[in-house]
Amino acid sequence: MGKKDSDKENRAGPLNAEDAALWEQVSGTAKPLRKGKNRAVDHPPPAMADNPPPAPAAPKRPAPRSPPAAITPAKPASAPPLAKLERRAARGLRAGRVSVDARIDLHGHRRQQAHGALKSFLARAQASGHRHVLVITGKGGPRGGDGRIERGVLNREVPRWLADPAFRQWVVSFAPAHQRHGGEGALYVRLRREGRRS
Repeated sequence: MGKKDSDKENRAGPLNAEDAALWEQVSGTAKPLRKGKNRAVDHPPPAMADNPPPAPAAPKRPAPRSPPAAITPAKPASAPPLAKLERRAARGLRAGRVSVDARIDLHGHRRQQAHGALKSFLARAQASGHRHVLVITGKGGPRGGDGRIERGVLNREVPRWLADPAFRQWVVSFAPAHQRHGGEGALYVRLRREGRRS
C-alpha cells in the first residue's frame, strides 16, 4: 500500500485519540470569519494610495478640418482681339471696289431694341457667309430750341457694342463709312468667318 493510499485511509477513517485531542485544542482557538469575508472576489482589490490608477486617457479630438478650397469658377474663353479694318478693304469699300454684302438701318430704334436688332443682323449675315456689312446709326439731329447738334444715342452706343467682347464672335473690325455710305452716321463692319477666331 502506497503513501497516498494510507493518507486516504486516515482521512476517511475516525480520528484516533491523539488527533481528536489536537483537533479540540485547535478548534477552541479558531474564530469564525466575518460574514462575506470568505466570498470570492469578482473584481481586483482597489489599488494602493501610493500607486493611484492611471487617469483615463482623454478622448482624442479629431484634427480640425481645413476649410474647403475655394472653387474658382472656370474662366470663359477669352474673346479674340478686335482688329483695325484693313486699309485695302477700307479703301475698296470707300471706292466701291469691295461690295457691302448687307446693311442694317437702326434709325428710329430705341437703344435696347437697336442692340437686339444689331446682334440678330450680325448673326444672320455671318451665317450667310457675308464679309463686309454696313451699320447705319444716323448722326443725330438738332436738340432743344437752341439749335445745337448733338450726336444721337445710337451713334455713340453702336461703336461701343461692336467693340464689346460679346460681339467678337461676329466682329473682326469696324471703321467709319465713306460719305457715299453715310459718313459719320454709318460703320463698315468686317465679319468673322463662322467657326473661326480670326
